[in-house]
Amino acid sequence: MNQDRLRKAIAKYSEDTAVNPMAFEDAQRERSERKEYYRSFDKKKLAQISEEEFAEFYGKLWAMRMWGNKQYRIDEIIRKNGFEKITSSLAELLYGPASLARRWDTFLDKVKGVGPATISELLSYIDSDTYAILNRTTISSLEYLEVKSLPKHNYQNTGEKYEEICGIVVKIAKTITEQTGQKTDLLAADYFFWDILLPLSKSEALAAIGEREISDTLPIAKSKHDELIEKIVEIGALLGFESRSEIKVAKGAKVDAVWEAKIGNMGKVIYVFEVQSRGSIDSLILNLKKAQSNAAVQAVVAVSDEQQIENIREESIGVIEERSLRTWSDKEVSFVYDSLISAHESINRLQLVPESFL
Repeated sequence: MNQDRLRKAIAKYSEDTAVNPMAFEDAQRERSERKEYYRSFDKKKLAQISEEEFAEFYGKLWAMRMWGNKQYRIDEIIRKNGFEKITSSLAELLYGPASLARRWDTFLDKVKGVGPATISELLSYIDSDTYAILNRTTISSLEYLEVKSLPKHNYQNTGEKYEEICGIVVKIAKTITEQTGQKTDLLAADYFFWDILLPLSKSEALAAIGEREISDTLPIAKSKHDELIEKIVEIGALLGFESRSEIKVAKGAKVDAVWEAKIGNMGKVIYVFEVQSRGSIDSLILNLKKAQSNAAVQAVVAVSDEQQIENIREESIGVIEERSLRTWSDKEVSFVYDSLISAHESINRLQLVPESFL
């Protein structure tokens, strides 16, 4: 870690706090209220939570602020997993007897549509001295501090890697406490990341030529295939589509993701996505061909890396109608996803719309 950068960033943090003490006190108050609220849900209460209570519990999370229609997002998570599975899995994640790494990996393996940013936020509310929030802001901030071997993709966020990052953030919080004299837990460190390190990391990125690559050899929590599907679904939702995964659109055609838009009372249009991350592309082409038999399907999109995309284009000639076949590279999907998330986070931080649970 670049200690010189950290010291300078903390000095700026102290200056900003002195200039605007009210904002600092408001942030402290918000953290305290959030911790009190989420800690009121012990393991027994969480396992018995109603769907209405869960909507508030989940909707209050910072990770949900980018979603305009929070209820739709919550309903989709329940639909994908089943309500009892979600609540029991959350209870085990937050209060189970297993090690943190095991609880983390088990939850991400079992529950669809809930990622590291959400579960790390919940863990941090339960124990803010031990657990850090792990999201893109955290990674960008640690990159700025020149921390090595950071995860590049969500599927690399294993429990072991999360434990490692928590240890790093604990050291950062300790340094902030020592340098400022202000007791700093890992939730306060998250504010430090957002307010100080993230802007610094963005300035550095603009000044740099190209991107610094992060190792792709890290352990895998979820598959790249599953992560791409989740990103496609979230992109569609952020664009205003009814966006879902693993949907049957025609006989024998259950596709990875669909974006659907209703046209008044006339019907709907559907865009179909199939993700290919490894192995034969025959099943992908066959599935897209079957999907075309649904008259509402306006386009079918094959998602893969650049090399596979070329193979898909070649092998689909004469099988899939060219006018309706689209291709989308995995790198472009990630770029679009990150850009949309950043845009929504920035706009939501303006607080133009009153905060609500749903």
